[in-house]
Amino acid sequence: MEERPTQSIARDMSVIICTYTEDRWLALCAAVESVRSQTVPPREIIVVVDYNAALLKRAREQWPDLVVIENHETRGLSGARNSGVAIAQGAWLAFLDDDAVAETTWLEKLMDCCDDPQVLGAGTRVKPAWETARPAWFPEEFLWVVGCSYRGLPQSRQPVRNLLGGSMCLKREIFATIGGFRHTVGRVATKPMGCEETELCIRARQYWPQKIFLYEPQICVQHWVPDSRATWTYFRARCFAEGQSKALVARSVGAGDGLASEWTYTLTVLPQGIARGLADAFFRHDRMGLARAGAIVAGLAITAAGYIRQWISQRVTTEPQPQTDLKTAPD
Repeated sequence: MEERPTQSIARDMSVIICTYTEDRWLALCAAVESVRSQTVPPREIIVVVDYNAALLKRAREQWPDLVVIENHETRGLSGARNSGVAIAQGAWLAFLDDDAVAETTWLEKLMDCCDDPQVLGAGTRVKPAWETARPAWFPEEFLWVVGCSYRGLPQSRQPVRNLLGGSMCLKREIFATIGGFRHTVGRVATKPMGCEETELCIRARQYWPQKIFLYEPQICVQHWVPDSRATWTYFRARCFAEGQSKALVARSVGAGDGLASEWTYTLTVLPQGIARGLADAFFRHDRMGLARAGAIVAGLAITAAGYIRQWISQRVTTEPQPQTDLKTAPD
């Protein structure tokens, strides 16, 4: 690829931040300011408000110099992201959660990952910023429950099947060619579904099998985790919803591609986590090691239950999957 000045590359990147509730206003302000403070600024910052008129008005008053729009598609994170994609001008589209704060070199380093023409997108490590502290029973293997990088992901820059939605950039060509995020997958308000970026990345790899997504753990964003998500109740609900989401992904892209990484995680990462928890309890005198091992077993069982529940539901319904098509988005 012909080298381009860093400034021109970054100015060809749009940043999209989706939000839905005024309860996270301070977090949203921090997210926006972290993007404003980048060493190399983006072409534009787009804030998409998901069906909240009061929040839309407040955001437009707060940031008259930014692009602040409402979700024009189906309610939920997938529709909000698609609404941002539809008006974005950059050749690359970066996505940051509304409760995450990016390092000042976030965009600069993301674009470094995308110099190779074979790269369709890049993602970074998402580190939890606990409101108080991570519960002693909470296993690192399940940090995906709170939207963060978990034990089992690569420790150095490597190709991965899919990126973490809270901190990633994607080539705009993806959306123009294969469409956008599916409405059947993803979070709606507080309903803890997910995997919309997983499904999109798999579809992209199926279309361009020779191309890759890169995960760069040396780049980091801080993701706020409130105490309400550091509870067993949320852990259980999020695991069940993740199982449902995985079933939807498998239905969309096929079980082979849709569950390949999950099998490796289940057969390798989780047994190691259980063994680590037991070793902590019996050899390092950390009694909460038993709780972490138990949480891994319970989390896996609950996720599997969610998958089975959704799979059965899909078997008894013939309702077609809603699609989204961004191929008509402006070049």
